[in-house]
Amino acid sequence: MRLFRTLLLLVTFTVTGMASAADLSAITNKEAVTALRTTLTKGAEAAVGSLGKTDGFLGNPAARIQLPEFLAQSKGMLKMVGMGGQLDQVEVSMNRAAEAAVPQAKAILQKTIQNMTVEDAKQVLGGGETAVTDFFRSKTQSDLYQQLLPIVKGKTAQVGLAQQYNALAEKGSRFGLVKAEDANLEGYVTNKALDALFLMVAEEEKAIRANPVAAGSAVLKKVFGSLK
Repeated sequence: MRLFRTLLLLVTFTVTGMASAADLSAITNKEAVTALRTTLTKGAEAAVGSLGKTDGFLGNPAARIQLPEFLAQSKGMLKMVGMGGQLDQVEVSMNRAAEAAVPQAKAILQKTIQNMTVEDAKQVLGGGETAVTDFFRSKTQSDLYQQLLPIVKGKTAQVGLAQQYNALAEKGSRFGLVKAEDANLEGYVTNKALDALFLMVAEEEKAIRANPVAAGSAVLKKVFGSLK
């Protein structure tokens, strides 16, 4: 009986794998690449359009950049000594900096989309619900960080608190009170901006995978419809 069950499982696995392969083989290389590029284009446009405007971060609970943990934990005490207003100003300035920086990501995103290959498409289209976004991020993260960082620096410098923040955070990091990634205001904001950017791209990807018909593209309907 145990042998029979084992053989049944093996047969089931083989048949499932053959069905999956048949679904993928029905998609041409051109369709795969088109679906990948279309998904990324829709995701990038939606993300940049949503975040790269006034209150794109500040007014969006899912994207809003909060104070670093060490400041958030001390907020009550700092308010008691009259620094509540400064903290609020820092939080607003962080989000305004991200809103100003995100539109500059568009050129890098578009270039990466155009450079996607057949191998890239086959690798990620059949993955999990955010496989395309995860792959996209791995290809663009470093370049986007370098592109956005100077803009964030310029915006946070206008507030006049970046240097004070960095000095305070540096001292705190020496004693293990501040996480390394939170020790620099500009780097912290840039990383959080990228987190929000790819969160929005991922949401668009999940929506397309869940309902490719609504995306209004015959290629997306065929490709993602066959992968269900």
